[in-house]
Amino acid sequence: MAIHPIDAWAAELPEAAREWLDGRRVEEVECIISDFAGIARGKVMPARKFIETGSSFLPISIFYQTITGEYSDYNTQEAWTESDMRLVPDLSTAVASPWAEDVTVQIIHDMETLSGDPVTIAPRYVLKKILAAYKEQGWRPIVAPELEFYLTKPNIDPDFPLEPPVGRSGRQGAGRQSYSISAIDEYTAVIDTIYDFAEAQGLEIDTIIQEGGAGQIEINLNHGDPLLLADQVFTFKRTIREAALRHDCYATFMAKPMEDEPGSAMHIHQSILDSETGMNLFSKADGEASDEFYWFIGGTQKYLGSVISILAPYVNSYRRLVPGVSAPINLEWGRDNRSTGLRIPISGPDARRVENRVVGMDTNPYLAMAACLACGYLGMMQKIRPRDEVPGDAYSLPHALPRELHQGLQQLDLYPEVRELLGEDFCVMYQNTKLREFEDYLRVISPWEREHLLLNV
Repeated sequence: MAIHPIDAWAAELPEAAREWLDGRRVEEVECIISDFAGIARGKVMPARKFIETGSSFLPISIFYQTITGEYSDYNTQEAWTESDMRLVPDLSTAVASPWAEDVTVQIIHDMETLSGDPVTIAPRYVLKKILAAYKEQGWRPIVAPELEFYLTKPNIDPDFPLEPPVGRSGRQGAGRQSYSISAIDEYTAVIDTIYDFAEAQGLEIDTIIQEGGAGQIEINLNHGDPLLLADQVFTFKRTIREAALRHDCYATFMAKPMEDEPGSAMHIHQSILDSETGMNLFSKADGEASDEFYWFIGGTQKYLGSVISILAPYVNSYRRLVPGVSAPINLEWGRDNRSTGLRIPISGPDARRVENRVVGMDTNPYLAMAACLACGYLGMMQKIRPRDEVPGDAYSLPHALPRELHQGLQQLDLYPEVRELLGEDFCVMYQNTKLREFEDYLRVISPWEREHLLLNV
């Protein structure tokens, strides 16, 4: 008996997808890419059509859209013609969509022009470009992201503040319960569904903990290749949202969703290996910290402020980066010091790494990892020495990060070497898109303005 074309194709999918199918036939394929915001955009089609056509197309204008759905003011021919780009599937990223009614597989795609050139403003390409620069030097970055997010009651009217969801006890979640097992148990139904979905997708969870906010959860992923981990974060954010909706609550990755609760970060642990030996370049043979370790920190201190608009991409992002709410306000570094923007966790020489605590959970994971690694790369290439370690309270030092999005966007103009690494086309397009978002925000009158200015000025 001849093998059905869909079954033959499915036999080439990653092991986790094949195990989830368990003999079922794929009915639909989601062809997705990440836009600047990290939103999954693309097309859904019958598996038969996906196999027969081999490729599909999306207009380049998806990268001109702001988070509100408006378009940035970017006066090029492509902005008006909305030229098509070809989607190129990366079958190694194929995972289940276990929440879908039909048997559905989602596949992350790369984008290229009709002539076969990569689309240089695509976030996945930007990260690939940075990794290629490391590879050329014989270096291989390793990262481990920490994902913080809030579970909230459904919020269908944006004029009302978010509230924590009601847990199994019948009470709303309370803040200041860091690492509480009972607080985690309050939302065991949602967490069990996250585990089920993650298992179906072959996504490995390292740990789950209760963070400091009411209904705030942290999921840690295993360390590995930055592209693989960025793909996982991109997939996981959608997975977590779908799991929450199964239980009549929202999952939000806003940097600062509630006024009196801490913000949500995506701390990124980073180390660099020698491509040939697999040894950690941050440690010398005797176990002491290497020059490369210090150069990586030095480059991060010098350049990270210039890419802050990538790590903190919205007006809301800067509400997290303020004193007194467990978020960094500068780029000092210290060993096992959570008040610094760059923390060096306790570890053996093989696991010596730099934890970047500035990155918000609202960022695009491809762009955030690209930006962080680009800064460290420049430090290693230019042999930049860091400032002295801060052993005490870094919160007592001056606020050295931009305070709002417009200032952050201007910082991206500071260093031509950063723009060259990330790509000039990308930087121009990103700045235009975010500037349009900022201008749209300025048109909105907030409750604070009505409360304090309406009758007092």
